[in-house]
Amino acid sequence: MPDLKEATATADAAWQNDVRQGVRHVRDLERLPLSPAERAAAQAAAANHKVRAPKAYLDLIDWNDPADPIRAQVIPSPGELKQAEGELDDPIADHAFSPVPRLTHRHADRVLLFPTYQCAVYCRFCFRKESLTSIARGYTREALEPALAYISAHPEIREVILTGGDPLSLPDKALAEIAGRIEAIAHVRLLRIHTRVPVALPSRITPGLVAALQGRLMVTVVTHFNHAREITDATEAACRTLRLAGFVLLNQSVLLKGVNDSVEVLEELCRELMYRLGVKPYYLHHGDLARGMAHRRTTIAEGQALVEALRARLSGICNPVYVLDLPEGGGKVPIGPCHVEVRDGQRWRLRGLDGKARDYAEVVGEGEGAAVSRSDASGAS
Repeated sequence: MPDLKEATATADAAWQNDVRQGVRHVRDLERLPLSPAERAAAQAAAANHKVRAPKAYLDLIDWNDPADPIRAQVIPSPGELKQAEGELDDPIADHAFSPVPRLTHRHADRVLLFPTYQCAVYCRFCFRKESLTSIARGYTREALEPALAYISAHPEIREVILTGGDPLSLPDKALAEIAGRIEAIAHVRLLRIHTRVPVALPSRITPGLVAALQGRLMVTVVTHFNHAREITDATEAACRTLRLAGFVLLNQSVLLKGVNDSVEVLEELCRELMYRLGVKPYYLHHGDLARGMAHRRTTIAEGQALVEALRARLSGICNPVYVLDLPEGGGKVPIGPCHVEVRDGQRWRLRGLDGKARDYAEVVGEGEGAAVSRSDASGAS
């Protein structure tokens, strides 16, 4: 039987070939079955934001369908050239909360670490599209030194989130170096990886990649599936490999007009994520205020109606939390519909999943202390 080195070399050749045969530059759009007008519009939009998609992801597109949900996510469109008032180049204030290069520290116990600003696939709706296009830097050991020193000097940090760019687009050797450096910081307990690789380039999930990430730290891989059409035999195999390695798998989707803004599409996506891939639907993001993306954003009210309908159709484990990542670094806040209609002291009127309102009276122990204790206990669960 081949050893790990041979198996990894074979697997690496497969995913690297997948990348080479995909779209890596604006000029590669010439090879796609687009009309001359579509191609011209795509090339103009690609000048503002990088274009890249591996062959495996492009192969999912139905080129006869102008509204294909995979196409809408990666092929530049003229709508991107229309910037609406209020859109931002840094929608969630990554830069304002960056004490050292390649690191964002917005929340006390966790930081974002940017080992690379390059991706295996560039999503048209990306909220970091301005940074990924302008910075264009990959991984070097030297570039991460200030960020790693910062993490080491702040014992309150328990979680390091590798993002970017896409950290899993890096070679195994680089991933092993990064994971090893973070693992050596005693107060860090969990390594989280935000990635679209299992979605768009599943062949990249190799034995060597898994070995590079395994160690002392708990590892959580947060994938980014937006539509059930992205779930294939190859993505199923990739997620199974990650699960069997002991990694926790979560998914965050973005609510996108014309892609997944129907309850039927979201229901199928969330069900297949959990039941087929073993990936917990974690967040459903309202579209960030990235420039040129007004044509893909729904209203918040539309999103609330969708997630309310989802909750009536799916089990709790299949339901994501609908969130808005606030500008100016306010963080992700839940914006799902509220089921509380009226409150009068300890008497409540709540709307059930069946749409009917019911009265509920709290029953707690005597005295203020008992009530506080009960409240604290429920909040900690």
